[in-house]
Amino acid sequence: MGTHLSGLSMKEVEERRRNGEGGGDFGNASKSRKKIIKENIFTLFNFLNFLIAGFLFAAGAYTNLIFLLIIILNIGIGIAQELKAKKLVDELSVLNRPRVKVLRENRMYQTDPKELVKDDLMVLESGDQICNDGIVAEGSMEVNESLLTGESDAILKEKGSHLLSGSFVIGGKAYARVTHVGKENYANQLTEEVKKEKKTESKLLGSIRKVTHVTSFLIIPLGILLFLEATRLRQDSFEEAVISSAAALLGMLPKGLVLLISVSLATGVIRLAKMKILVQNLYSLENLAYTDVLCLDKTGTITDGKMQVSSLIPISRHQTEKTNLLIQSYLAASDDKNATFTALEQKFSKKKFYQPIYKIPFSSKRKWGAVSFKNEGTIFIGAPERMMKKIPETIENEMKRGRRAVVIGYFSETWEHTDMLPDHMKPLYGVILEDHIRENIKQTLDYFTGEGVEIKVISGDHISTVSVTAKK
Repeated sequence: MGTHLSGLSMKEVEERRRNGEGGGDFGNASKSRKKIIKENIFTLFNFLNFLIAGFLFAAGAYTNLIFLLIIILNIGIGIAQELKAKKLVDELSVLNRPRVKVLRENRMYQTDPKELVKDDLMVLESGDQICNDGIVAEGSMEVNESLLTGESDAILKEKGSHLLSGSFVIGGKAYARVTHVGKENYANQLTEEVKKEKKTESKLLGSIRKVTHVTSFLIIPLGILLFLEATRLRQDSFEEAVISSAAALLGMLPKGLVLLISVSLATGVIRLAKMKILVQNLYSLENLAYTDVLCLDKTGTITDGKMQVSSLIPISRHQTEKTNLLIQSYLAASDDKNATFTALEQKFSKKKFYQPIYKIPFSSKRKWGAVSFKNEGTIFIGAPERMMKKIPETIENEMKRGRRAVVIGYFSETWEHTDMLPDHMKPLYGVILEDHIRENIKQTLDYFTGEGVEIKVISGDHISTVSVTAKK
């Protein structure tokens, strides 16, 4: 797709940055170090222990402060584990941060989303994530907004259409002008609205908190009574009264139990870390022990999200060396980069043998796409039910078994109609595709089943496709 657009100049980019119209930071998914340290130190349990330690220190009973080692060790375990989890999450965030293609001074650049400024010209094609809100300036494409709306339907975006950050391009190619940057973006506004930290649901932690809360109501008045009893009735000195009162009060605080729980959970976290499993919170490990149902998605979980061609079914006798070269030229010229076309590229390979003169991008609405070549005709790729009046039994049987199918067709003339297919198009091949199962998925699911965990597969795909994948 050619374009007369050239994008902003570097001078205009710098001017917008000075005016505060630059991208800025997109925020961090993990807690800050300051918050981690604060949450582990400033607890009611620690306050009561340090309060007693303060009185013992004032009384000069330094040897009686040994119990503080347990408290400090417990705090250290919690902070160290959460800081390690934060480091891993931050590294993953950097690895998964999308890059965006932008047109400036008629040259293509690939940059970080936070480098974009208002009115920048994004170049979007199949497979790209839309990182900034914008308006389509030229071209057309299909967009998946399921992360924002929950609906997985493909939405056609043409010149003048509004784009929302957080959506994905699933077909076509377009140039879009940035309208919002940084926190003004729709996706970032949603994130800010729902960015409420969920409290840790832990029975162990809940029990400790109950004990600590009950103790906190009793420990201060009881401490005063014990101190008065020691000084008035037994006539003990200040130091002796503090030591005897502290000894009684410390027994009410379950220090050993807290340390035992922390050490046990930390050991479990270390074992999981060796298996490359990330645990963000020490007490979240406890939830794993209560799990009895595990819900999985199909695509990207059971399968790796990649399609592969399982078989090629010749439909007619029109296949020639020329038509195979045209198919390779189609794949080289097409702007579609979804999983289906990636699988076709692996099967046929892509190479420019003929010059494309007109392209119709694949659309899930019309269920076909086409590329016309100079003096060589047109290649079509689409769904069997659109490409053929009667689907061959061999292809129908494969579809019933849960596999996907596309048909490749040929027309001897140039075709520029986007709303209809030519009557005399000749189907060449039926291409049967299937999801690629992840390695070791069977052993993983067998393990959960053996542990008494029930597996549920939740997917938006057809039930027969999901059933066949599950059986595999």
